[in-house]
Formats: sequence, C-alpha cells, structure tokens
Amino acid sequence: MATVDVLRDRERGVPRYNELRRHLNMAPAETFRDITDDPKVAEELEEMYEGDVEMVDLLVGCMAESPRPTGFAFSDTAFRLFLLMATRRLQADRFYTDYYNSDTYTQKGLDWIENATMSSILLRHFPSLEGALRGVTNAFRPWKLQQDPADSSGLSPSAD
Repeated sequence: MATVDVLRDRERGVPRYNELRRHLNMAPAETFRDITDDPKVAEELEEMYEGDVEMVDLLVGCMAESPRPTGFAFSDTAFRLFLLMATRRLQADRFYTDYYNSDTYTQKGLDWIENATMSSILLRHFPSLEGALRGVTNAFRPWKLQQDPADSSGLSPSAD
C-alpha cells in the first residue's frame, strides 16, 4: 500500500523530503544518518536511493525520521506539514470563516460549538468512556508518564 502512495506522490509532483524541508525553512538532510538515528534504516535508505539523499521520497523520509519530539507520534517534518495543511484547510472552509456567525449557526449553536471539548464530544458519541475520562481535563493527553517501578506500563490516568 505504501508503494502506491509513493508512486502517487511522484506522479502528482509532491516534493521530495529535502525539497519540502527547504520550503519549510528546515535544514535538509546531508546524509541518511541525518534522517534517522537507526544505522540499519540509514543503510537501507542509502541502498534504496543509491546514495542520493536528495531523492528520498517525502513519505519515506517522514516515516524514517528520528528522533521524534518528546510525546509526538510522528516526525517534526510531518508535524510541520500537518500544521500547514490543517491551517489552510480551515482558512479555506467558509463555514469556519465567512459563515462562522450567528446568522448561520444561531447564537445557541455558536455557544454549543465554543463550549465543546474533545472530552464532551467523545462522551456524546461514546458514553461508555465516562469512567475512563473522569478527572481527565485533556482528552488528547489522558495519561501521564509516571515513574512507578511497580507499574510496567509507566502510565497512569492524568488529571492535568
């Protein structure tokens, strides 16, 4: 499946990994070890791209990129790209811009939107999560790392 995504990116003119990093004012990778700190992955990338780090596909580079920022599930490059695209998508949607008013949504509707939290949305659609979300103020971070040697998971419910 990933092969299809890489081929589509190439057909559509999606910039390569280093080209996008330059567009985002990020330092380009000069070596494959600049992309990943895993020597085996760096070696495989170098072999796959015949030693030319400029040819690394965006998807491949983002998936291989390390180290990742603490607490992030994906790479710095992928996160910056996400921020850029999410912002543009919101700015291009008239219901978040020109029509975001009480004439379109009513004042009650706007209040309902403004007071919604991720926890309230989750509970609206999945009431069975009530116990798991009790005391959690941030549904995007329901767990916090805890240094408890008795708990091998290292996770505990978060109240922050």
